[in-house]
Amino acid sequence: MRYDFDSVTPRRGTLSYKWDSAPEGVLPMWVADMDFKTAPAIIEALRKRVDNGIFGYTRVPDEYYEAVTSWFSRKHGWSIDRDMMIYTSGVVPAISAIIKALTKPGENVIVQTPVYNCFFSSIRNNGCVILESPLVRKGDTYDIDFERLEQDASDPDTSLMLLCNPHNPAGRVWSKDELLRIAEICARHGVTVISDEIHCEFVFDGLHYTPFATVADTAGCKTVVCVSPSKAFNIAGLQIANIIAPDEETRARIDKAININEVCDVNPFGVIATIAAYNDGEEWLAQLLDYIKGNYEYMKDFCEKHLPEFPIAKLEATYLVWMDCTALGLKSEVLEEKLIEDVSLWLNAGTMYGTHDGEGYMRWNIACPRSVLEEGLERFSRFVRNRKRR
Repeated sequence: MRYDFDSVTPRRGTLSYKWDSAPEGVLPMWVADMDFKTAPAIIEALRKRVDNGIFGYTRVPDEYYEAVTSWFSRKHGWSIDRDMMIYTSGVVPAISAIIKALTKPGENVIVQTPVYNCFFSSIRNNGCVILESPLVRKGDTYDIDFERLEQDASDPDTSLMLLCNPHNPAGRVWSKDELLRIAEICARHGVTVISDEIHCEFVFDGLHYTPFATVADTAGCKTVVCVSPSKAFNIAGLQIANIIAPDEETRARIDKAININEVCDVNPFGVIATIAAYNDGEEWLAQLLDYIKGNYEYMKDFCEKHLPEFPIAKLEATYLVWMDCTALGLKSEVLEEKLIEDVSLWLNAGTMYGTHDGEGYMRWNIACPRSVLEEGLERFSRFVRNRKRR
């Protein structure tokens, strides 16, 4: 069956955070949810549940655990014991609870900037110190500065590292060797790694996602991994995620923190959608990845032809494209405002992902019908042309 990703589904008036936060006429290509209907198997499973008409408290059945563990074994060669799993309402609440469980206020938590903005708030909200260990830009991609990482991990006040695997917004798929080096460094210094792997299904160009847990054990590195079907199947609003904590004592501490933070319950729709996604959504996802890869190729070609002063990072993973806008000479937050005011285009300011390492950059969400991406690029190009005329 061929799935349709070209049709535009109107989202205004649906209480969409992405669309209904934007003024009328503004094209939102910012927050990371997709403008595609989810897999038909998920819609059908949810429809059957709605027909029941009663939406009380839910229990998580064996079928849920079987769907999750089977998917990661089949797709990614990762054998997960269901006893390692703790379900919760999202990856961000999971990260916050894990930090609460495994740190004391005042301790350092390493992040590799530019990186997902909620990492910063989760660290601050738990009274910990953000320790930026910047990635190094090399041409159209980013590498890890392992010397700097070793230095940061060796700080006696450092207890945790937040890893983004694959990386948002740099678009990197960390190789097995890179992840092993991270694990070895952190193991040497007693640093536990929390790996956010929410974008693990979005990997292109024949590259492979390596679950951090599969290399951490080899290096003797303590780790906790967070996964969710929310990005891959566009069901973030159903609020479901899983924490995978191989170490029993660590898992007990996290379970306590999950309850302290009151994010120990999930809703019936998230459970049902996860089962349907992992059991019946594989072909839909494969076609989605092809479509998003085509969007990236379109954007890359457009930028090379019409916006050569605005290089984009190579997209190995995610659907979030990192654009160098330093040629405009504007601060990222100013550029975000001017794009909305002048051409009704909403992108994310790069400084959301690190005040230093994100300055001069913008993040695009290209998980949309091709016609929407074309319109967004035309608006950005018009903005650039207008600036040059001044």
